This record gives sequence, structure tokens and C-alpha cells, in this order.
Amino acid sequence: MTDIPTRYDPRKIEEEIYASWSGENLFHADEKSPGKTYAIVIPPPNVTGILHMGHALNNTIQDVLIRWRRMQGFETLWMPGTDHAGIATQNVVERELGREGLHREDLGRDKFLEKVWKWKEDYGSTIIRQLKRLGCSCDWERARFTMDEGLSNAVKEVFARLYEDGLIYRGDYIINWCPRCGTALSDEEAEHHEVEGMLYYIKYPVKGRDRLDKENEDYIVVATTRPETMLGDVAVAVNPKDPRYSGLKGKTLILPIIKRELRIIFDGDVDPEFGTGALKVTPAHDPVDFELGARYGLPRVNVMYPDGRINPLGGDYEGMDRFECRETIIEDLKDRKLFVRAEKHVHAVGHCYRCHTVVEPRLSRQWFVKMKPLAEDAIRAVKEEKIRFYPDRWRKVYLDWMENIRDWCVSRQIWWGHRIPVWYCRDCLKYENVRDVEISGPGKPGIYVGKEPPGKCPACGGTDLEQDPDVLDTWFSSWLWPFSTMGWPEDTQELKTFYPTDALVTAQEIIFFWVARMIMAGLRFRGEIPFRDVYIHGTVRDSTGTKMSKSLGNVIDPLDIISEVGSDALRFSIISITSQGQDVFLSKEKFELGRNFANKLWNASRYVLMSLEGTDLSGGIDQARLSLEDRWILSCLNETAEKVTKSLEAYRFNDAASALYDFIWHKYCDWYLEISKLSGDKDTTGKVLVKVLKAALRLLHPFMPFITEEIWQKMPEKTSKWIMTAEWPAPGREELDKFADAASVRQMETLIGVISAARNVRSFWNVEHSAKVDLLLNAGGREDKKLIKENTRHIEQLARCEVKAVGEDVSRPGQSVSALVGNIKLFIPLGGTVDIEKERSRIDKKIADLQRYLGGIEKKLSNKSFLEKAPEDVVRKEEEKKRKFEEQIRNLRENLAAFE
Repeated sequence: MTDIPTRYDPRKIEEEIYASWSGENLFHADEKSPGKTYAIVIPPPNVTGILHMGHALNNTIQDVLIRWRRMQGFETLWMPGTDHAGIATQNVVERELGREGLHREDLGRDKFLEKVWKWKEDYGSTIIRQLKRLGCSCDWERARFTMDEGLSNAVKEVFARLYEDGLIYRGDYIINWCPRCGTALSDEEAEHHEVEGMLYYIKYPVKGRDRLDKENEDYIVVATTRPETMLGDVAVAVNPKDPRYSGLKGKTLILPIIKRELRIIFDGDVDPEFGTGALKVTPAHDPVDFELGARYGLPRVNVMYPDGRINPLGGDYEGMDRFECRETIIEDLKDRKLFVRAEKHVHAVGHCYRCHTVVEPRLSRQWFVKMKPLAEDAIRAVKEEKIRFYPDRWRKVYLDWMENIRDWCVSRQIWWGHRIPVWYCRDCLKYENVRDVEISGPGKPGIYVGKEPPGKCPACGGTDLEQDPDVLDTWFSSWLWPFSTMGWPEDTQELKTFYPTDALVTAQEIIFFWVARMIMAGLRFRGEIPFRDVYIHGTVRDSTGTKMSKSLGNVIDPLDIISEVGSDALRFSIISITSQGQDVFLSKEKFELGRNFANKLWNASRYVLMSLEGTDLSGGIDQARLSLEDRWILSCLNETAEKVTKSLEAYRFNDAASALYDFIWHKYCDWYLEISKLSGDKDTTGKVLVKVLKAALRLLHPFMPFITEEIWQKMPEKTSKWIMTAEWPAPGREELDKFADAASVRQMETLIGVISAARNVRSFWNVEHSAKVDLLLNAGGREDKKLIKENTRHIEQLARCEVKAVGEDVSRPGQSVSALVGNIKLFIPLGGTVDIEKERSRIDKKIADLQRYLGGIEKKLSNKSFLEKAPEDVVRKEEEKKRKFEEQIRNLRENLAAFE
């Protein structure tokens, strides 16, 4: 064992170990396995993506689950793959073309798509290579892509089925439109952010009134946040119960500047409290106005081009950008004495989830999926707890959204993606532009929906056919992911063995994008839920609580961390600080936890392995020869195995990591290894050292796969060549529970308490390391006296003291420090060992300094202005400092009081 390096260097072993695992095909799942199975499908990262801390957290959690279940004997499938990411990928390639002075239209659709596929082949596997560096044990042989042949076939099959079932239609509706990307967005893709805008008050004259003297007689005032859309106004709506407007029945308004006549509509849904209570109605540019327009048969005047510029219906403003138009209109209204005022107004504004451009609500002919019929079974599945959310609070969020679900706009005006499998016959439909065709359901002559293009029109036999130019929303392929990746619509062996899957690990922001839709799709097309458990982890933020972003410069690159401290250190650190469902507050310093833990484990393992020379490890452990510390560490191992297993079953990953850290670092390394050096039974101690280390490595393997494998390969008498296929050391296995010994645990905790108390006294009072102190113990109980006398050597060696007296009649000598451990009183005389007055003076000064710092913080926290104006994280830091100073002062005073 002398070939074990003195320092652990992850850079030298991680890639080599991963290559060994891959070479042995250890990640592959056998779909013909007759045993119990466990399956997870990866949330497919975008092909444009590179590994970020959100990926690192998400995939570490999945890998922990997969490795744990694999060791428990399950046939485990972790299905990997990537998403074609329609808008994002097209944007990347268009930017490359832009650097050459080209647009996609210059190439044409087919040539442009060739460019995208080439880009995907060159760069699309970057994220996969990075996931391997993280240690992800996916079944890479099964890796899928949302636009590969099998998944494309599934997409077309689903579209055709929904169309035949009357659940897909094409019509004119207000949708979220991104002028930058030039495409429709679903409601979930239009992320709303609070922004400080303006609310503009504008006079709308009453027809036939030449003067504008009297409000509500000569004119009414309308408030709007988007004055540029007034060019498309067709009416003004007021509440019939609003007395301000009762005299306007039968009247007509004149749209400022454009001079269009506007109806006055009296509708009970109008909020009299917003603005002036008079609502401009623009059915082509607002979802609420669209509904009002449909209710009252109003025309729809769309005044914008797809790129956000004003079209000819905007009159003199044609060609202006929408925001330029806004400013110009306000100036023109001022010139005409029609502008009243503008005031600051905070409201939620939609932004494109890809390019962050302000979204324009816009009338557009798009394809939609009717969602309410699909949602019913998906709601029932969660209510009946066939699917469980962790943490449970997300259950309510899911149900609230599902019970108020709206139809899903699935068409996108881009080229990269699954092209909509609909063909139009020009001879039947007589259209000029394919976008003019409205489709309310199946059966319309001249419309063909299917997987392949028809040779001729099924209705008239004509051959002048045109495919729909739009592509489907990226999420239309992703919602089929749990079963399309396993070969659906074919009834494959993979589906029979691994579907439904067991767990989905994902982030909160795609509960609606993806989780809810997968549940609906699984129930609709497979008749089964797609997964049983949904674990929602938090968002990775910086140490101040701010979400990480490149623009803020607060991003921590996981690849940099892996290069610096190794994958294991990153994995263990991020899991350790991630409470169930809570956001993660991250800084580079926090990865020291995992690095230090890896080093501690390496050094301890090296010591154990090097100390085994000449030790007889044959045969089992003879319980009759076990010492107190042997019985204690074996019992603690049993308890730790149970705690880790239960924590993983409950998706409490940080609790499992904490239990392992405490057991390995504190119990095994700090205490058992040190006490084992004093053992007189080398063979028994060696067997216990090895048994406990091998079990600890297996428990730790899902969290830190590389270092545990490296150490495992050096362990004697292994039952499995690879640690990832070794048996999970759960209670009830390997006779672990026969070592459960509550009495030994209590006794050892008392012994550790005595040694720790003596060490603390030495440290606090600055006793020189080489100096031995006397220790007197007042122990009245028979068990305590027996415990101390049997372990006096341990106490003296580990606390660097000499036990002078043990018994119920031991009294406290002068100039001594006292401590209490259970019913045992410790007395340590310090006279002549340290300069008492000097140490008292040092402690008094330290208390005074801390009190001064504490006073400044208390003054700040009692300042009402500070509490109101300071950011939450700043206040939180001050409160944390206050608690720390109070604890330090209390600790110093207690130690000072312990001395007489």
C-alpha cells in the first residue's frame, strides 16, 4: 500500500476513472432484466448550452439517485439527450451568418437548415462532454436528440392524433410576439417582469363637440401604458355602473389624430378604479380587448409589422419603431391639446425568454392545442397522489395553473424545428397566402395532416400542395420526452421495462413549460403517468442572493471549479448547502468544504491502508473481542447508513450529505482513527477499520464517485470490482444491524465529552501543547467511574493530561477550571501552568472589543431608516453578525466563570 500518493489530485484520476467505467459499460441498462427497475429521464439541455451551476446542481442530484439505486440492486436507466432549442439555436447560427453579412433569407430554408445541422454536429455535444466531466452515469448509448428520426416520428404522430381528435386548431388570436425573434411565444415563454413605465392620460373627443371644455361632455380621458396601440383603437369601454359616463349612452368618440369613429361600450368587466375607468379597446393588440371585441363584434385593426414597426394602417407613423412611435404620438397629442398628463406606473411587462425583448401582444393566425381536455386527468393524477411533488408546496402551484389553463400556442415562425405536418391544396382552398387559411378542426377539404407528404390531395387529387411554413414550439417535442425517448409510438421493450419512470428532477421555472405538459402527454398517449415523483430544486444564486447572470458578472463556472478542486468537491459542496426546495447561495469559498472533505477522506484512507501491513484480515469480526470504541463506531455506522438511506428516500440530499460528513470526518477520522492507534488488538482493529471504511465509501459513492472509486480499487478483500456495483450498506444487510449497541454509543459519547472538555480548557487558557495538566473527576455513578477507569489511558493520551483522582468525593482544588459532562465534573488546576491574571486580562479585553462591535451593529439594526432602505441581504448579514458576536461573548463569559 506504499504506492498511495501523499496528496489527492483529482485531475490525475477523474478522467481515467470515467473512461474505465465507460469501457466496462457500467452505465448501460438492460431492458430485458427481470429484476426491479429504476428510471430517470434527463431534462434535456439545449444543444447551444454549456454547463452552468444550475446544470451542475440538477445533474448531481440525478446522479446521486441513479448511483444509489444501482447499488441497491435496481436495473437503472438514466436516459440522456439534448434539446434542439428552436429559437436559441437559430439565433446562434443567424449571428454567425450576420458576421458574414448574410441573413437566413439569403440562403433559403434548405441551405440555412444545412448550416444549423452542421453547427449542431460541430458544437452540439459540448454539454454532453461537460456532463461526463461532472461524473454523470447516464446510459450514453441511448442518448437522444429531440429532432432525431424517432422523436420526429413521435411528434408527427401526436400532432396528427390531436388534430383528428379535434384538439388542434388554427385561428386568429392575441399571442405573445417577439419582434426580435420574429415568432409567436407561448404564455410561459413570455416572462413577465415588474418595470417602471408610464401611464399616459389622453383626451378622446365626443363626436359633434368642437370645444374640449367639459370632461365627460366634450371628451373623456383614457389612460394607457401603450399609446402607440391607440392607432388600432376601435372603441372605448366603461362600466355601466360608473356614474361619470352615464350621459354618454348613444354617443360616439373620435380617435385622436387618426379621426376614426369609436363606439362607447358599457361592460361590467371594466374596472372603474383603474386609470379614469375608461378603457381604450384595441382588439388586435391586447388579450382583454380581444375578448371584448369578440363579445361586441368589433373590427380588429392590426397596426404593426412583425418586426414591431408601424404598418400603413398607422397613417403618418408608418415605418416607425413602436417605441419611437410612442414618443412621437405623445408630442403630437400635446400639440393638439389632447395630452393630459403622464405618471409613473409599475406594471408587469412580458419579455422574450430567449432574447429578453419586450413582447408585443399581437393578433396573429397561429396553431393552438386545446388544453382543458388534456388537463383533467393530469389534475386528477396529482390530487390522487399518483404523482408527488417534493417539496409538497409545488403541488398547489401546479394545480392552480392546471385548473386555470389556457390553450397552448404551438406554432413558431422560424425554420429550425419540427415543421408542422400539415399540407394545403391550392386547388381546393384557392388561397394566395398559406397563412390566410383558418382551420377549426378536422375534416376541412384540401387539408392533409400526416407523417409524410401526400402524393396528391385526398379531396381533389390535385398535386399543387404546400406544407405549412411554421415549426412547432420546442416544448412540443419535449413534452413527449419520457416515452418518445424509449421508442414510442412503437411498443418497445424499453417502454415495457422502464415506463413509467420513477423520478423527475427539475427547476421551478419549467413546471408549466415542461412538467405539467409531460404529465398530460403521458396520460393521453400512454395511458399512464410519466413519473411518480417530481423533485423541484431551488435556483442557484450568488452569495448575496442575486440570480447568477453573465451580464452581472457573478457567474461561477463549474468547469473552473472542477479544474481547481475536482468534480467530487463540487458535487459534495453544492449538495451539502442545498436544502430541499430552497435556493442555493453560492460563492467560490463554499467549494472548500468539498475539497477539504476529499483531502480528509484521502488521508484517512491512506493511513488505514498503510497501517494494515502485518494485519490478519481473514475471517469475520469476533464480537467478543470488540472494544468500546469498536462497538461505538460500528453502531454509528449502522445509524448513519439508516439516516442516509431515509434521507435519500425523502429527497433530503443535504441531510444525507451532512450525516456522511459528520460520520466520516468527526466520528471515524477525528475519534476512531485516533483511538485505534492505542489499540492492543491489531487484527480486530484492522478488521473494523476496513469494514467501516468500505461501508463509508459505498455510502459516499453517489455523492463523490471518483475518489471513492479510486480508494475502493486499493481496498483489500472487495466483494465487487467496482464500487458503483457494490451492495448498498443499508441496515439489515451485511449484518450491520447486529452491531447496533445503544449502551456503547452512550458510553463513548460520555468519554468523548470528557476528552473534549479537557481539550477545550487547554485551548481556551492557552496551555502549551507540550505541557501536561492534572485532571480530577467527580463521578458518583458506578457506570461513570467504571467507564473512566477502564479508559484512563485513552483520556490521558488524547487530552494530554494525567488523571489524578476519580470518585464521588473528589472536590475542586484551588485555581482550577471546572467543566460538566453529564453527571461528571471535571477539575483542571491551572495554577503554575498558565499566567492566570494575564489570561483573565486577555479575555476581558476580548469581551470589551466584541461588546463595542456588537453595540455598533445593534445601533444600526435599531435605526428605522436603515431597516427600511437597506437591501434584505444587507440586513440579514448584520443580524447574522449580531448573533455571532453575542455567541462569542457568551462563550467567553462562561469560560471565565468556569475558573475560580
